[in-house]
Amino acid sequence: MNSGIPSLNIPAAPEGSGISEITPAEGLRAVLDNLDALVYVSDFETHELLYMNAYGRRIWGSIDGKKCWEVLQNNASPCDFCTNHLLIDSEGNPSPPHIWEFQNRLDNRWYQCRDQAIPWIDGRLVRLEIATDITDRKEMELALKEAHAKARAAALEDDLTGLHNRRAFFELGNQLLKQTRRNGSPLAIIMFDLDHFKKINDNHGHDAGDEVLRHVGRVLMSNVREADIAARIGGEEFAILLGDAHAAQASELAERLLGVMHETPVRYHDVRIRPTASFGISSLHPDEPNLENLMARADSAMYESKALGRGRVRVKP
Repeated sequence: MNSGIPSLNIPAAPEGSGISEITPAEGLRAVLDNLDALVYVSDFETHELLYMNAYGRRIWGSIDGKKCWEVLQNNASPCDFCTNHLLIDSEGNPSPPHIWEFQNRLDNRWYQCRDQAIPWIDGRLVRLEIATDITDRKEMELALKEAHAKARAAALEDDLTGLHNRRAFFELGNQLLKQTRRNGSPLAIIMFDLDHFKKINDNHGHDAGDEVLRHVGRVLMSNVREADIAARIGGEEFAILLGDAHAAQASELAERLLGVMHETPVRYHDVRIRPTASFGISSLHPDEPNLENLMARADSAMYESKALGRGRVRVKP
């Protein structure tokens, strides 16, 4: 009777040893059934399951001549991630093993899979897969990756306003500058500083000043485009980098922000604070050396706004 497992040259136990004689097929089956990993064999062309060890049968049940995708994934058709094409060369000969990691859609466990095309006992080509459960390790890796992502996001965010911080502004801004130069598109910047902010802190306390800064952050989030880069540069100074925009468009946005800040006072205890700001705007020159130079011209325009009485918008070409 054909067991479906290739024969191995396992020597018989010596006479009188007290050890029962086992067939090679029984010995191999005992080894495979005690592995803490899935081992299965499927026909390379039909995908019919020819063998599955005890580990696999405990989780996925009896194979009963079913297709691998029926048992392992409960699919009605072959898996879209099947690796069979990676296991043979252009002439149909077996290639080196393919090792990959995969989350099973049926049990949601993570496995490291070692797939290989091998000749079966009757000469046909089959797929041999050994899949080891790596869920604990993978979940730790994913949790660590998420923690790193959160830490990086926190490092690029201003805690008080929720806007980008200065570091993020320069990282993202330099990327946008490169893209702008590559595409030949316009770029504009808005710099603004809250007027008489020290008086707000002196008259109402630093908590009131913090609430004003949070309010400005909310105003920016509600009025700038998703692709724009809005940041708190430091203290009460803010910057907005507008991709694919000219100075005129930046000026319109600045006027709108100035109006919204004036029309929506900050309520702090029993007082209403109407913050104003001085805005400076500039647009990218073809020969602009860097982002700092663009900011410097907008900063100069902002100080002109302050000199002219504050609460206004100035553009510096």
